[in-house]
Amino acid sequence: MPLRLPIPSSIFVRLYGGLLLVMSLVAFCTYLLLQVVNDYRAAEYRENMATGFFRLIAIGIERQPEGSLRQAWLEEASALMDTKITLVNAQLAGFDDGELEKLQHGRAVVRLNLQKNYADIFSQVSSTRDVYVQTRMSKVSEQQAKAMAIFLLDDLEHYRGREHERLRELQTYFPFPIELIPLDKSGLEPDQRARIKRNEVVLALKEGGVAHNSSIRIIAPTGMIGTVLIMGPMYLFDWMPVQLLIIISLMSLLVITTAAYFLIHPLEKKIKAVEGAARRIGGGDLSARAAVHGYDEVSQLAYAFNSMAEHIQRLIDSQRELTRAVSHELRTPVARIRFGMEMLADTDDADDRYKQLTHLDNDIDELNKLIDEILTYAKLEQGIPVLNFETIDLGGLLQQVAKETEALGVKATITTHLPPEGTVAEAEHRYLHRVLQNLAGNATRYAKTEIALSAGVYDNYAYIAVEDDGDGIPEKDRERVFQPFTRLDDSRTRASGGYGLGLSIVSRIAFWFGGNIKVEESPRLGGAKFVMTWPIKQKHRTTRSFVNHKT
Repeated sequence: MPLRLPIPSSIFVRLYGGLLLVMSLVAFCTYLLLQVVNDYRAAEYRENMATGFFRLIAIGIERQPEGSLRQAWLEEASALMDTKITLVNAQLAGFDDGELEKLQHGRAVVRLNLQKNYADIFSQVSSTRDVYVQTRMSKVSEQQAKAMAIFLLDDLEHYRGREHERLRELQTYFPFPIELIPLDKSGLEPDQRARIKRNEVVLALKEGGVAHNSSIRIIAPTGMIGTVLIMGPMYLFDWMPVQLLIIISLMSLLVITTAAYFLIHPLEKKIKAVEGAARRIGGGDLSARAAVHGYDEVSQLAYAFNSMAEHIQRLIDSQRELTRAVSHELRTPVARIRFGMEMLADTDDADDRYKQLTHLDNDIDELNKLIDEILTYAKLEQGIPVLNFETIDLGGLLQQVAKETEALGVKATITTHLPPEGTVAEAEHRYLHRVLQNLAGNATRYAKTEIALSAGVYDNYAYIAVEDDGDGIPEKDRERVFQPFTRLDDSRTRASGGYGLGLSIVSRIAFWFGGNIKVEESPRLGGAKFVMTWPIKQKHRTTRSFVNHKT
């Protein structure tokens, strides 16, 4: 049977659809990655901004003795922050290992509650005791920003004369600069300078085109004349930093490029395999084939190319064999004609001349039949038969061929095993009749007493069978009998007739019908049994495409 392959997928769908899928996945993964990275960065930003501020609060609490003085300090700090500040222990706060490690290193822990829109902030008061400060904040106000400067100035009061050294110690807890500078170098506007001289804390906002360029500075007066404390610039959180976008874009391009390579490279390899095979065939190596597997369109092209190459190679081999066989088959009738012409020239007897003319006529008739057989085989072998499929009554065809065979005066009895009435199949009537006629004629040469014809359908396939009670065909010769000009030893005599092309023609017709033919031992008669099968439903076409057609 011909090789039937699945319908190939479109290269457009494979490439562009695959790339679209990859790009969609990359976009989705990029979105998730941005969310994860930004959530992590936002958490780091909140903790970094809170660490220095709440470290100052923890230091202030630690300086107060336990009791009413500490409680009074907490109340005063809570009023300054406009939010309640309490003390808790680790068990009450429920810290995990990661949070405890951060707290032990002086960092703040921020627990964000998105549903209720607030954050609980913790900082360790003492490294030797289980005491932590807790503050719940829903937003950062101007009052709280100014309170940060007040807490820092309060801490510097304990380091008079060493303020700059103390600021360097505290700088490790702040993600922005903290420094003491002369007022005239602060870059403040006149109204801001005036407020500083009135001992007010000033917030200076610098707006930029993007979040990364927008910043806030806190400027507070100190006890030192002409000197101010500056905290900042504190840059607002940038949800989409340029560096992050560049990294993610490069990663996305790398993923898309890699995916495109794995999508296109297999097709490129297959095309190169077909190209290499074509070059080898062009160089004279007809056995070259493209080693390609799969069901895409390039694979289908490779399968078609291999089938075409196989077909061309078989045609060339068949042509060579046909040339040798034809030259051999033509010698016998041509030699007899030449001999008859010589005999006709050497005799003057009218009866002898008539007898020789009769022999010449028979030899010419035999030569015409041989030429017809060769032309029929060549037409089928070259792959250009015009097939007009129609619905054939298999029972009627059996009866027709049986009558035609009996009319030849054969000695064997011809029996037909008719299928149920109305059994039909699609076929080309002329060629199907030729198959059954050739098989029946072949059987008449070797049958002893009986020839049986049968037909039928099963599993969407139709079949015709011819069997006889002759000596049969040895198993080793059952494939060889379908090769052109093949005649087994016991059929080489002229009395048996034939040219060794009948079964080859049958084999080619079976192929063009999309079926096959085989020979086996007849279970009922004991001789040879030829069975041809083909699909009941045929595609209405005039030629078949190149496919694997070994029978």
